[in-house]
Amino acid sequence: MAIDDDRLAALRLADRAHEVGRASGRKPWRVVLRWISGGRFGQRNGWREVPKLDTPWQGTISNERVGWRQRAANLHGDFAFALDYRICRNCWLGWVEQPYTLPQYQRCGLAAAGLAALRAEHPGLAWYTLGGHFTDSHAFWNAVGAEIPGGYEQHPPCLHVDVGG
Repeated sequence: MAIDDDRLAALRLADRAHEVGRASGRKPWRVVLRWISGGRFGQRNGWREVPKLDTPWQGTISNERVGWRQRAANLHGDFAFALDYRICRNCWLGWVEQPYTLPQYQRCGLAAAGLAALRAEHPGLAWYTLGGHFTDSHAFWNAVGAEIPGGYEQHPPCLHVDVGG
């Protein structure tokens, strides 16, 4: 079976998962306003704009969960893969949620590479998900969770982590 150019590009992108551009998403004025007002003002409400970086992989704020980060892979100017994650250094735990790969790039290793890069950046953590896994994703989670502390099993957040949903 011949591999098309898009799938070949996705396979190459998976090999570059360690090349991550980052945008903090923090607004110093918002932190000051929250501190001065005792938390009454400066909260984020509604949709947050996620910056788009010109790097193959990017780490930005999550658009869906306050306090969470997003790891995404860009291919041909669009997201090919993305997931939300949160870590707690106090408890040495990490959570990933909603990994999604565009259908034309599935089974090219983007999700596995993205998860492996997160583990390499945050060594020593046990990794979990908040929710259960879809029936058709059990094989994926079993493969990427093999020999990983936590194994990406379902686990509630610790007291330090807001689910931000």
